[in-house]
Amino acid sequence: MKKEDILRWAFLPFLALLIGFACSRGPEKAPPPAGGTVSGPEMYTDYCASCHGVTGKGDGPAASALKNPPPDLTILARKNGGRYPDGHIYQVIEWGGAIASHGSREMPVWGVAFRPLARENQKQVSERIKALTDYIGTLQQK
Repeated sequence: MKKEDILRWAFLPFLALLIGFACSRGPEKAPPPAGGTVSGPEMYTDYCASCHGVTGKGDGPAASALKNPPPDLTILARKNGGRYPDGHIYQVIEWGGAIASHGSREMPVWGVAFRPLARENQKQVSERIKALTDYIGTLQQK
């Protein structure tokens, strides 16, 4: 077997894993329409639950495909001295938080849902991020 053939065959499992991960996310969901209602729980389901899990414990269906497991979002307050770090979470959603699996600001895993496409919709994007941040706050263990 030639070296090129070996490399091609070695790449196939990675390609299958990548395709499986993409399919588990489904098609990229468009951001809510301008003026539409913003639902933290719905956005969490659409953009976060595939990795972080429905309950936020890091056990979503795509979690096993990640190099580093997603964090348990239900213990953010506990890890921060009992205070939910809403400002930090807002920044992570807005900028990616230097978390490789979130992607960069230019190509976040959640697409255009949490970034303005034009100056005019910055307020709408901020409202979406705030709603999602607030919802993640409700997932905190008591």
